Amino acid sequence: MTRLLFVLLLALAACTAHLPRPLPSAVGAGLTFALIGDTPYTAAEVAALDAMIEEMNREDLAFVIHVGDITGGQGPCTDEWLAARKRQFEKFRHPFVIVPGDNEWVDCHRSGFDPLERLGKFRELFESGDTSLANRSLKLERQSGRYGEYREHLRWIAADVLFVGINVQGSNNNLGLTPAMDAEHRARMAAVFAWLEDSVRLAERHRLAGMLIFAQGDPDFEGKMQRKGSDGFADFRKALRDLALKFGKPVLFVNGDTHLYKLDQPIADPATGQPLQNFTRVVVFGSPQTRWIRAGIAPSSPQLFQVSPAPQAAPQP
Repeated sequence: MTRLLFVLLLALAACTAHLPRPLPSAVGAGLTFALIGDTPYTAAEVAALDAMIEEMNREDLAFVIHVGDITGGQGPCTDEWLAARKRQFEKFRHPFVIVPGDNEWVDCHRSGFDPLERLGKFRELFESGDTSLANRSLKLERQSGRYGEYREHLRWIAADVLFVGINVQGSNNNLGLTPAMDAEHRARMAAVFAWLEDSVRLAERHRLAGMLIFAQGDPDFEGKMQRKGSDGFADFRKALRDLALKFGKPVLFVNGDTHLYKLDQPIADPATGQPLQNFTRVVVFGSPQTRWIRAGIAPSSPQLFQVSPAPQAAPQP
């Protein structure tokens, strides 16, 4: 009997050892963090981002999340541009986490690059380690096993919330361009759905208070995008709805892509037709604006998440 108990304990340890410990400062308390994306696109925005990093470095932030798009829709997609962005993001004094945007891989065919090769380069530069960039104190768990190539799918726990990053893209989520890209879309989204399903199980197992999911692409909750072919977000929207219904606790979804700040509840509850109350979406600012969003976790609030644009810095004389 004692040996059996020992074996069971070892099995349990194997199941949980890969999950990074929650941030020590966040346990049982709230925290403040930053959301940014869709910047920088130009040399002028590079300078503006440098100024914003200096401003943010004076803030008490647990970490900074970038939802991708670190170049323009026409590039540059070069190694040099991406490496310069890596050096720039290292100027943050806070832990920095990023997922890829379409401009740095999906859309790089516009300037003569192979999109999948560019995604590989992005992973090499930004997703190779198991800690955050800049301040490397934030431990990350990355998707592994069958979907181990998708290292940009990551997560961590802070303030009783599971943070989950995924590779979902603008440009119709890379669907409808070529047969090869359609196959990429299907394979990647299978990994996305597996990661989300596993993340819900993890959040339920740890009895967490909420989830924050972030990605580049705007899923077109409103159905306003004009398409000639298939909708690259239809299954993803359904997955987000099903996740929110199953989890039943506050879910904050963060996306970029449309560049205009928005805070809404865009998913309808199938039972009532009214907005699903535990699902909120925020869209980050983007080019030509260089601004950040202050986000927080308030354990005593029923909404759990607090989101507001940070005040713009006064122009330099």
